[in-house]
Amino acid sequence: MTHPKIAFVGAGSVVFTQGLLADLFAFPELRHARIALHDIDADRLTTAEAAAHYIARELGADARITAHADRRAALTGADFVINIVQIGMGDATRTDFDVPARHGLRQTIGDTLGVGGIFRALRTFPFLKQLGDDITEVCPDAWLLNYTNPMAMNVQYLTRATGLDRVVGLCHSVYWTMQDLAKLVDVPYEEITYRAAGVNHQAWVLRFEHRGTDLYPRLDELIARDEQLRRRVRVDMYRRLGYYPTETSEHSAEYVPWYLHHDSEIDRLRLPVGAYLGIVDDNVAEYRRTRDALAQGAPLTVEGTMEYAPQIIHSIVTGTPRTVYGNVPNRGLIDNLPAHGVVEVPCLVDANGVQPTHAGALPPQLAALNRTYLSMNDLVVRAALDDEPRHIRHAAMVDPATAATLTVQEIWRLCDAMVRAHGELLPPSLRATLAEVTDS
Repeated sequence: MTHPKIAFVGAGSVVFTQGLLADLFAFPELRHARIALHDIDADRLTTAEAAAHYIARELGADARITAHADRRAALTGADFVINIVQIGMGDATRTDFDVPARHGLRQTIGDTLGVGGIFRALRTFPFLKQLGDDITEVCPDAWLLNYTNPMAMNVQYLTRATGLDRVVGLCHSVYWTMQDLAKLVDVPYEEITYRAAGVNHQAWVLRFEHRGTDLYPRLDELIARDEQLRRRVRVDMYRRLGYYPTETSEHSAEYVPWYLHHDSEIDRLRLPVGAYLGIVDDNVAEYRRTRDALAQGAPLTVEGTMEYAPQIIHSIVTGTPRTVYGNVPNRGLIDNLPAHGVVEVPCLVDANGVQPTHAGALPPQLAALNRTYLSMNDLVVRAALDDEPRHIRHAAMVDPATAATLTVQEIWRLCDAMVRAHGELLPPSLRATLAEVTDS
């Protein structure tokens, strides 16, 4: 694999594409890669192509860069496929917040669990089926590296609906959590050792050490002295559960029933309800700045992001061994979580590909939370696989934050409103409105 072909699907997510390309071209062995960019938005695709050429020049890469409106053309012969598609873009995300808010449901990020996560998944699944079928036909040996949320639901659906087995979901939450923890306890990141496992956005730091010494007691001392640290959801969860969660407080608050339903907890833990919509606006503004800078010949900032996909590609191409965190079907990796679920565990990577490692059993209180998460995921995936719209409502009923806030009748009415709002973005079999069934 002298000059691997790497296809970017959803390359119009220009800022993220830029970071990944900067990471790729930082490896001398990948500077001659073939980069195929695909997006259905012509303007964004043109911008992504111009940015890719700029980054290649800046980093001295002699990559062959092509842009394709046709997805299959981009995929043909690919060794790696990086999926960063967001179906519906910012308008659909705004719907994911605005409609639940009108029904009394609070969300902070809305991309993984909850009503926002459910409907983000349902509008993404039809695309994933098409992508998986294309990969099977035109690049069956490719590794599919998925960044699109909701991560665990998407990976579960992909592997169930398409039969692809070279699929791994990638998220930076474990890496950045450990960076933050290392800073908190004032130990260089390069000197800590750690192990985490669980599910995406709700994995747990099971081991946190410096030269064989447990760093959790030092973290406990810091938390005891610092009231502001205690005003973080993830710190509150750590103090009660005994293990630090690997996602931000904004994310973590949505996956449990304890926080968003209570005004006092929102105030105590400084939860930014609906704040993600500001991030959506910022992303659009950043894209426009990049587009305008390229059109004017102005310089771009070229910065690496330490993402896992470039590291995986480098390891497979060169045989360099690494450990990354990946989201993969459980299949016995975590003993006390369902086999059908997608879990986040350490994965060895080398010329043999991505090889998940056995994590054993989680502490029971952690497994209990993860099982609820995976049960909700499974219902959403089954809704799509079985063409069963009732499972959408069942998933919302199982979701902890939704169930803590709304009655079952309110949940069904909210799901009807979401189905109507997303309309043709959803598979036809799932567009039924069902709340009237329980109105009699």
